[in-house]
Amino acid sequence: MKDLKWNLFCCLFLLLSSCGYHFEGGGYINDTVKKVAIKVLENKSSETGAGPLFTNALIREISQKTDTKVVEPSFADAVLDGKIRSITFESLSRSSTESVIERRVSAVMDLKMINNSGKIVWSVKNFSSSEEYTVSEDKVTDEGNKREAVEKIAIRSAEKIISK
Repeated sequence: MKDLKWNLFCCLFLLLSSCGYHFEGGGYINDTVKKVAIKVLENKSSETGAGPLFTNALIREISQKTDTKVVEPSFADAVLDGKIRSITFESLSRSSTESVIERRVSAVMDLKMINNSGKIVWSVKNFSSSEEYTVSEDKVTDEGNKREAVEKIAIRSAEKIISK
């Protein structure tokens, strides 16, 4: 019985390790990048504060989920830079022609990581993410719902970008 359990464990281990399975977290964001500097994303959208919001989400994700250190540019192996091209809003559902119940907010970004030699080691264009939120007749509540949806997009985008 002991041999059977050991054989099953070995088979399971080989199966999982041979198919590329790995535990989430750890590792570097790129094999050649142990330390990265992150510039505040340029905000081409009309959404105030989006640049620092998305940048901070990237910094948190790298710091919490990888072995890569976020450092000042003078100490970095590479610099992550980019821009938020747009943040748009569209109506999803209405109670009447004039009253929106739910909206979708979408963000589109371009990012690139450039090493100290000036070579692009990683880039993505037109990276998009979206989130729905409930519209409120109360202006303060509606702004809060909208801001929360944008924050969720920033976090989700950072998760997707760093896990690739």
